[in-house]
Amino acid sequence: MTQAPVGGGTPFLTTRWSMVLAAGKPEAPAARQALSDLCQIYWYPLYAYVRRRGYSSEDAQDLTQSFFARLLERNTVGSADPERGRFRAFLLASLKNFLSNEWDRNTAQKRGGGKSQISLDFRLADQRFASEPADPRTPERAYERAWALSVLERVLERIGEDFRARSRGDLFDALKPTLTAGEDGTPYAQIARNLGMSEGSIKVAAHRLRGTFRDALREEIGQTVADATDLEDELSHLIAALAAEGT
Repeated sequence: MTQAPVGGGTPFLTTRWSMVLAAGKPEAPAARQALSDLCQIYWYPLYAYVRRRGYSSEDAQDLTQSFFARLLERNTVGSADPERGRFRAFLLASLKNFLSNEWDRNTAQKRGGGKSQISLDFRLADQRFASEPADPRTPERAYERAWALSVLERVLERIGEDFRARSRGDLFDALKPTLTAGEDGTPYAQIARNLGMSEGSIKVAAHRLRGTFRDALREEIGQTVADATDLEDELSHLIAALAAEGT
């Protein structure tokens, strides 16, 4: 599925997750591709969740690979699940069901027996997991935070690609920290000097970047909910997940 332009206001009827829900089953060709795309983008939080449940790297890789293989091949979207409108909740509920009912390490045919049909880079995942600080959160809370961070990373990656396509990558790299640092970030005057621009131009560019970021974040979240009524709740959930202390 073609990714919408940054800030383009993707209609909800064509979002990936609503496409899966409308089809009723991921076996429908378009819905299957949409589900695969979403899993490709957001699989790391699930892998991290399995690790935080106490599984070794090797077992977590097997579990994650097998989970996605079964999800993409046979799983249907349960209409009885009141949380099914949110892809984040659907993924975690499906994984929990898989871990409790569908995985038997003693009778598994072979390691990595299921091919998930999406590329999972476990080497980088292990490096990322190892670099994360010890987290006292429950696996569920840690999953929510990892999901929120994955969404932000995806949004910033898209915006950065757009800037670099217009030969403005240096400007994006300089202004990117201002999206989260607030008053503690590098002063606009210093950024202006570093880039050989006026301070006024930097302020205008930073204001526009914040608007682009807000729009792109809404679009990214929009791809993971069923309809517009869920968007604001999911945005609030993402902010809360990022702000929550390690409890």
